[in-house]
Amino acid sequence: MGAIYLLRHGQASFGSNNYDQLSSTGHQQAKVLGAALKARGVQPDVLVSGTMQRHLETAAGALGEMGVELTGMHQHAGVNEFDHENVIEVAEPRYVDKLVMMSDMAASGDPRRTFQKFFQDAVTRWVGGNHDDEYKEPWSVFKLRVVSALEDLVKQTPPKGSTLVFTSGGTISVICAHLLGLNDAQAFTINWTLANVGITKIQAGRDGLHLLSVNEHAHVEGAQPSLLTYR
Repeated sequence: MGAIYLLRHGQASFGSNNYDQLSSTGHQQAKVLGAALKARGVQPDVLVSGTMQRHLETAAGALGEMGVELTGMHQHAGVNEFDHENVIEVAEPRYVDKLVMMSDMAASGDPRRTFQKFFQDAVTRWVGGNHDDEYKEPWSVFKLRVVSALEDLVKQTPPKGSTLVFTSGGTISVICAHLLGLNDAQAFTINWTLANVGITKIQAGRDGLHLLSVNEHAHVEGAQPSLLTYR
């Protein structure tokens, strides 16, 4: 039976001009992820990454640590994250200006907690499906894109081989919810708890797909607890 490893990217650069790039912590996490995969004997037959900078940088760091060449990497836009900036800006049009958003968050006295509450509410509005015409990619379209990408990944995975997929939390959440039969609201209860460079493993066999593990993150929890992050 084949194995598909869904690998969440390292910490991105929250609050910077380019959120999509990895932070210094994110680069460290990518190397730790590669070391963890190597230690468990993972030898990938297929390499897949989303097209986002944070996906590609995580792949480069992890595969470099594993001693695996990047030349065979296939980029698949289907495993890209949803457009979180669009979800934010639809919920609060003033936040098209990031400085306004950061100022509002700072004024609360607890910027991270305030942002998390705002973002959860914005995502709930998006997932609800009552305002689809306001979004660049409605939730239903995002979900279909991700499930279609999963079908592609299954086709690419050799019967006894392994596929590594460098992707994002929203994508992983949709796939997990799809395999577990969860509803839309439940999908994002998974998303809020996914650690950066967490490992989710799917077994692909003749009798279908089986979710073997979700959000394994011991590799960033033990010796280096400062590397355990969620955004």
